[in-house]
Amino acid sequence: MGQARDPAPTVPPLLAEGLDVVFVGYNPGRHSARTGHHFAGPGNYFWVLLHEAGFTGALLRPEQDGELLWWGIGIANLVERVTASAADLAPAELRAGAARLRGTLGRLAPRAVCFLGKELYRYWAGWPASVPVAWGPAAAPRLPGVLEFVAPNPSRRSTVPYSVRLAWFVRLRGMLPDGGRRGTPPAGLV
Repeated sequence: MGQARDPAPTVPPLLAEGLDVVFVGYNPGRHSARTGHHFAGPGNYFWVLLHEAGFTGALLRPEQDGELLWWGIGIANLVERVTASAADLAPAELRAGAARLRGTLGRLAPRAVCFLGKELYRYWAGWPASVPVAWGPAAAPRLPGVLEFVAPNPSRRSTVPYSVRLAWFVRLRGMLPDGGRRGTPPAGLV
């Protein structure tokens, strides 16, 4: 008997040139793949965090993810393959995905990139698991002129208290020009 296969990726990145911030996750989960929208898993706090931190003027639902570009916000993943959990991803996949995404984001030049998890940032930076990573601005960014920021993962599986997650989202927004809220469509939609 063959192994069950994960569904094909159905959640393309939301990217454009010159965004205020691109949020980077590991990969699409199965619920997101079924719905075709980012951070669609039940109990994921991403949309509430964005709104409560002041990135958006309204609380958006996953099916409104395309509207994020109007707010200067993008979403990308290190790996496009759908899995039940990020733990199902191989380190080689994550390293290759980080290299691919560095090229893409280097070309699109967002003002900031927010990595949703410390381990995720280690893959981006090419660091081993033994290198400590702190929440907040990265000490040694890989993209010149781009703020690289590490925030807690919005997944309900995370053990980081919601108030701590929100505080880091608020801090990121405060580091962006105009507080990271512009409400006009970015140029060069991809």
